[in-house]
Amino acid sequence: MIKNRIKVLRAENDWTQADLALRIGISRQAVISIEKYKYLPSLELAFKIAHAFDLPLTEVFYPEEGLFDEQ
Repeated sequence: MIKNRIKVLRAENDWTQADLALRIGISRQAVISIEKYKYLPSLELAFKIAHAFDLPLTEVFYPEEGLFDEQ
């Protein structure tokens, strides 16, 4: 699973879910779903989210520990 720091980053920027949604052109419900891991954003949307926070993609999204371990 790919994890994210969106909720933490929003708090650091004093943004609501609606604020972030407006900045990246999606619904507040979509932001909620991404934060709760019910929806994995497309690569394009993930880049938009990272850009909104002015961060590299890997500072917003990261793999769950063990995701890339050999089976």
